[in-house]
Amino acid sequence: MTTDHAPTARSREKPSGEEEAAADLKLGEFEGVPTLTVSEARVLINAVVSHRRAQKNEAEPENLTKTRDYLEMFARFKQPEALESVERMLMAKTELEAFERSQLGSLCLDSAEEAKTLIPSLSNKISDSDLQELLDDIMKLRNFVE
Repeated sequence: MTTDHAPTARSREKPSGEEEAAADLKLGEFEGVPTLTVSEARVLINAVVSHRRAQKNEAEPENLTKTRDYLEMFARFKQPEALESVERMLMAKTELEAFERSQLGSLCLDSAEEAKTLIPSLSNKISDSDLQELLDDIMKLRNFVE
């Protein structure tokens, strides 16, 4: 018994560059580009929208509304003080790439093991104990403001 079904997902093109977030971080053309956490992106987008609204009274495009909804839902730090504290903690970890710091600030992981599983390039850059201390400090800020 065979049935022909339409594919359940679109086929995806292979990335054209050398981008790979694996044990060896390869960001291709995005190497060295500043990155943001989801919380930082939320602050930035909201500031731009507020500025635009003050300048002119145009309707907000649907994709911008959806982006703002997504950022509002997934931003872990909505209080400016907490966001600034997390950013300071992450920036102090100079051994980490900007991409890795942004991932840590966005994901708010519970354990060093989980962090190194989801962000494999952390494996040889930071000890489990130092990473766990950073994650615990981030979690304290998250729990404090919720």
